Amino acid sequence: RRRELTNFEYLLAVNFLAGRTINDITQFPIFPWVLADYTSETLDFTNEAQTFRDLRLPVGVGGPNSANRKDEVAMRYDEMREMGDEPFHYFTHYSSPAVALYFLIRVEPFTTGQLLLQGGRFDWADRMFHSFPASWKGVTSNIQDVKELVPHCYFFPEMFQNGNSVEFGPKQDKENMTDVVLPPWANGSSHQFVQIMREALESEYVSSNLHHWVDLIFGHKQRGSAAAESCNLFHPHTYEPNVNGQGHLPPAMVEEPHLRTEVI
Repeated sequence: RRRELTNFEYLLAVNFLAGRTINDITQFPIFPWVLADYTSETLDFTNEAQTFRDLRLPVGVGGPNSANRKDEVAMRYDEMREMGDEPFHYFTHYSSPAVALYFLIRVEPFTTGQLLLQGGRFDWADRMFHSFPASWKGVTSNIQDVKELVPHCYFFPEMFQNGNSVEFGPKQDKENMTDVVLPPWANGSSHQFVQIMREALESEYVSSNLHHWVDLIFGHKQRGSAAAESCNLFHPHTYEPNVNGQGHLPPAMVEEPHLRTEVI
C-alpha cells in the first residue's frame, strides 16, 4: 500500500509464507502473467486494457475471449454438479512440477528433470517451451492450459537462452528448438525482455491490482463459494485433504479462507 516494498519482493514473501520454495519442485513459487500484449513492437503502459492482463480473473478464463472461456468452464462446472459429481472448472493446475520444468528446461537441473519426467527423452519440440507469445496464446485459448509463471521470468534472462546447446529436436516447421522466441518488443534480447517484464511487474497498474491475483492463488478465493464464483476451482486431487489420508473435503462446499495453496 505504501509502496515501500517491490511487487517482486512481496510475491516472494507471499510464496515463502505459503510454504513454496525453489528447493522443492512440487511447491515451486508462483508468479502471475501480468502482460497481455506479446505481438506489438512497443508496449504502452498507459493503455492498460491493451497491455495488461486482467488480474481479477484466473488465467484459465483470461485473455481476449474471456467471456466465452468463462461461459465454457462455468457450463462444465454446472454439468458436473447436475450429474452428482464434485464440480470443478479445470482438469489441470496453474502450478506443478511440470510447469516449473516447462519454463526452465534450458538450464540445469531442470533440463535433466524434464528428461526424467518424460522417461529419458524430450517431448515433441512444439509442445515444449519454444515461444513466449505461443505460451501466452496457449493459456488464453486452451482451457486445459492454465499455468502461471515462475519468478525466473522476471529476473533470469538465461532461462530463455539455450546456453548449454541442448538438442531439443525440430518443431513441425523443421526449425530446431533452441532459444525461446520472444515478443517483438524485446528486440531479440532476453535481457531486454526480462527488464520490460520486471518494469511491467512493478508498474502502477500491477501495484494497484495485484491483490486480486493474490486472492485467487493464496487468499479467500482458493476454496469455497468465492472460488466457485470466480471460476477458480481445480480437480479435487490438487487439494491436500483429498490425497493425504484426511478424508474427502470438497473444495466447492467448504469455506476455509487463507489456506496456503496446496498442490501435489
